[in-house]
Amino acid sequence: MASSHPRAWWQSAIVYQIYPVSFFDSNGDGIGDLNGIREKLDYLKDLGVDVLWLSPIYRSPQADMGYDISDYRNIDPQYGTLEDWDNLLKGVHERGMKLMMDLVVNHTSDEHEWFLQSKSSKNDAKRDWYIWRPPKHVDGKRLPPNNWKSVFQGSAWDFDEKTGEYYLHLYVSKQPDLNWDNPVVRDAVWDVMRFWINRGCDGFRMDVINIISKTEGLPDAPLVDATQYYQPASMYFANGPRVHEYIKEMHTEVLSQHDLITVGETPFTHDASELAAYVLPQNKELNMVFHFELMDLDSPDYSPLVKKAWTLAELKDVVRRWQQYKRDEGFWNAVFIENHDHSRSVSRFGNDSKEWRTISAKMLSILEVTQTGTLYIYQGQELGLKNFPRSWGIEEYKDVATQNYWNLIKEQRQTAQSKAEVDMSDLLDNFQQKARDHARTPMQAMDASPHGGFTTGVPWMRANDDYASWNAAVQIGDEDSVHAFWKRAIEVRKRHDVLVYGDFELLVPGHEQVFAYSRALDDARAVVLLNFSERECSVDLGALGELGGGRLVLGNYPVAEGDSGTELMLRGYEGRVYVK
Repeated sequence: MASSHPRAWWQSAIVYQIYPVSFFDSNGDGIGDLNGIREKLDYLKDLGVDVLWLSPIYRSPQADMGYDISDYRNIDPQYGTLEDWDNLLKGVHERGMKLMMDLVVNHTSDEHEWFLQSKSSKNDAKRDWYIWRPPKHVDGKRLPPNNWKSVFQGSAWDFDEKTGEYYLHLYVSKQPDLNWDNPVVRDAVWDVMRFWINRGCDGFRMDVINIISKTEGLPDAPLVDATQYYQPASMYFANGPRVHEYIKEMHTEVLSQHDLITVGETPFTHDASELAAYVLPQNKELNMVFHFELMDLDSPDYSPLVKKAWTLAELKDVVRRWQQYKRDEGFWNAVFIENHDHSRSVSRFGNDSKEWRTISAKMLSILEVTQTGTLYIYQGQELGLKNFPRSWGIEEYKDVATQNYWNLIKEQRQTAQSKAEVDMSDLLDNFQQKARDHARTPMQAMDASPHGGFTTGVPWMRANDDYASWNAAVQIGDEDSVHAFWKRAIEVRKRHDVLVYGDFELLVPGHEQVFAYSRALDDARAVVLLNFSERECSVDLGALGELGGGRLVLGNYPVAEGDSGTELMLRGYEGRVYVK
C-alpha cells in the first residue's frame, strides 16, 4: 500500500555520487578536485541531477581513500580549499541543485588531533574518545583483547607500545574507532555536522553509521573460519545496543532543525526490521539507508571480492520485498545498483560484451528509474562504464581491500604449498568481476585524448582501456547512447509520480528471463518489462493485467514489432515501460 505520509523533496530527487579523486582534474596533477567538479556542473544539471553527493574530501592521509579523516573542518589539499568548496556550493545552488557531504564518524584517522591526544597518555582527557583495552595474555603470549577480525583482514586491534594498550579499528589500523558511548564524543560529532550545515551543506551520507555502538564487554566472536585466529565479529558491532539512542540524539540535536537529505550506510545487515528502525518516520532517525542485499547477491559469505552465481529469481525477490516493505508506515528506499564500493553494474547484472553493453546498460537504467525510493546514480553509470579488463595485473588494483585480500590468500597458499611462487590467477579472475577498483578508474568524461580527458597529467589510477571510444563527449552527441537514454529515463521518472510513489506488484514471477512488475498510484498504472537475457522471449499478455490504453513511455529498442493479441515479444535485454 502506497504511503499516505507527506512527500518530501528528497524522495523524488535524483542523487549523483561523485568520487572526487576520479571525477575531473582541473590542474593537471592527476587527481580529481573540487574545481574539476565545478567545471562539470552543467553536464550534471543537463542529465537531470538534483543532488550531488561527494565522497570524502576532508583532510586525510589517504590510507583508505579519504575515509580516514585527520581534520573534519578542512579540505584535503589534493582536492582544493574551503574557498573552492564554497565556490562549488555556489555553482550547485545557482543551478537549483543541492550538495550532500559524506559523514565518516565511526572512526577517524590515527593522525587526527583527537587520536594523537588520546594515545599520548592513559591520563589524557581524550583517552576515552577511542576504544582502548589492555592485552590478553595466553601461555605467556600477548594477544589483542578479543579475536575480532578487521573488515580489511587481520586483527581489529593495534598495540600502542607507549601506553601498553590496544586500540580498536574495525577497518585499517590507521582508522581508530571513536567511542560513541562517551557523550563528549557525540557532542563533537554534532559540532562537525553543524559546521558544514552552517556553511550551506544540504545533507549527509553517513558512512557505516550502524556500527557506532559496540556490544558491552566486546566478547570474542564465534569460530566460523578454522583457518584463522581472527573471526568476523559483526554480530557484536553492527546494529549495537545503543545505536538507535545515538541516532535519535543526532536527530534531536542536529537533523530536526534543518530540511536535509540523510542516508545511512548499513553494512552487515539484511534483516528488514533491523534496517526499518533507522528509517520509519515515527522513529525520528534518518530519511533512508543503503542496505546491501542486492549488492551481496553475487558474493559468497566469506568475501565480497569473490564472484558467486546469482539467479534472476533471487534478484526479483530482493527487489520485490524492499519495494513492498512497510510502505504504509512510511519506510523509504534508497535505490542504487552502483557505488564506489562495487564493480560496474553492466558487468555484474547486464552484459558488457560489445554486442550487448549499450542495450543491457539501458535495461538496467529502466530497472532503476521505475522503483520507489530516492534514486542514486554513480559517476559513469550514466555512460554504461564497465569493469576494466582481465589482462590488468594486481599492480593496477589500488584498493586496500583488494591488496590485503590478495596478500592474505597468497600467504596462505605459500604456507600450504611451501613455495614462494603460487598460482593466483583465480583471484585475478574474481577481482576482474568484483573488485571495488572498477568503480574508481578515472571518469571517461571528456574525449578520446589520453586518459579520457580526465587529466592532462599522469592519472593517479589507470583509465579503462576503452576510454577513446567510450566517453561522455562521444555519447552526448548520440541519441542512441547510454547517456541519452539515461537522460530520457530520468525525464520519464520525473513526469510520472506512479514510478516514484506507486504500489509495486510482481508479475509473471516464474518467468526465468523476464522481470515484470506493475506500479499503481490513484488512477495511474505502469507496467515494466525487463528481459535479463540475450535470448528473445515472449510474455503472456494476460498475465500483465490491463495494458489497454497504456503508452510505451520508455524502451531501449525501436518500436516493438511482432507482438500478437496474446503475446508480447521481448528482444535480448529489452526493457519497456508502459504507463496508463
